[in-house]
Parts: sequence; C-alpha cells; structure tokens
Amino acid sequence: MIVYQYDMDVSLEKLIINKKWKNLLSDQYACAYFIKLQCFLNQELKKNKIIYPKSENIFLSLNSLDINEIKIVILGQDPYHGENEAHGLSFSVPQHIKIPPSLKNIFKELESDLSIKIPTSGCLSHWADQGVLLLNSVLTVEKDCAGSHRNQGWEIFTDQIISIINQNCEHVVFILWGSYAQKKTNLIDSKKHLVISGVHPSPLSSYRGFFGSKPFSRANAWLASKNIESIKW
Repeated sequence: MIVYQYDMDVSLEKLIINKKWKNLLSDQYACAYFIKLQCFLNQELKKNKIIYPKSENIFLSLNSLDINEIKIVILGQDPYHGENEAHGLSFSVPQHIKIPPSLKNIFKELESDLSIKIPTSGCLSHWADQGVLLLNSVLTVEKDCAGSHRNQGWEIFTDQIISIINQNCEHVVFILWGSYAQKKTNLIDSKKHLVISGVHPSPLSSYRGFFGSKPFSRANAWLASKNIESIKW
C-alpha cells in the first residue's frame, strides 16, 4: 500500500504554484494563524499521522484555476478521509475511486436537473477546467478522522479566498450546500453574485430538499443572463 504524506517541515505557501493566487494570498503567509496551522500539520506528521490529500494536491483547486476564470464556487467542508479519496477538489475523488454517497446524490440531482447520465467516475476535474472552483473550507484531514483538522486555521484562510473572489470577480455563482457552507453567505455580495443555498447532498439530509433543487440549471441560467459561457456539467 502506498501512503502519501507531506515532506517534513513543508512550507505551505510553496505548494501554491499559481502565481496569481500566490500574490493575492501573500499577506496571509506571515499571519499568526497561518504559521500556527503549518506548525500543527508538521507536528501531526512527526507523530506519523497520515494526512490527506497528498501535499501537491492541497491547493489543487487554486492551482487549477486563475481567479479571473472563476464562474462558479462550490464550497465543501473537509476533504474525504478515506484512503486515496481526497485530491484537493471538493466533493471530487480521483479516477477509479468509488464514488462517495454525497457525490452520488449530486450526480442524481444532475441527472434529474439536466438529464445528464450519471457518470461512472467521481473525478470532477472537468468542472474545474471550465471555471468551477471546488473549494473545501478545511483543506487537510487525518486519515479516517472526519473533521480532525477543523479550527486549526484553514477556515480563516479559505474565508480569505472567498472574500478575494467576492471583491475581485463579477457575476460568480456561489453554491452553498448545508448549514456549514451557508455560514459563508456574509462574505458574499449578493447584489453582484448569485448565492444558491440548499440542503447538503449527504444521505442524512438530501431527502429534505436537495433533490429537486436544480442548482445546475439555475447556475447556468445566471451565467447565460450575464453573457458568460455556461458549464457543460
């Protein structure tokens, strides 16, 4: 079995290779919370903890997409904590990995909404390629320990990302599924962006209104109304 971990004493900011994002976030690297976050991660590794995703994928959502290319933001909570599931894009899993329950429900709603056949792969990189920022609020997790890296500083960092998008972009669709994501509404100017709030696609809550909410067609309709090319979901 191959186990992916960080190198010891990795510098988080060096993992952001997209120059635009690196510059936009540069004032965060010297902040006390960011330094504390990095120390926490390295301490966990020195305890031989297994952390997902592998280091080069922590910032995959940012490294895949310039800020000026963003059309839609889909906000998740934590990376998947199962073996080799997380790869830096919220709700997505790599090719050939079993599709998790929440993503299965997303695909079911996609089929209902836009008559798109349910995919056999759970990799959503083709969404990112078209301008969908698949951002988790927390960007790392310990293997088999859901939520284990919450309240360590990631939330402050990703709130900064949302604020930067809000300030620097026009006509972005923010899809906020579940109460956790909806807490970010106060970071978004609804006068210039579209906020689609709804029930989380988890099997524990999806039956309370996620199915039938039509987020994909609503997002595309907004983009079309702003003369922005829609997403081929």
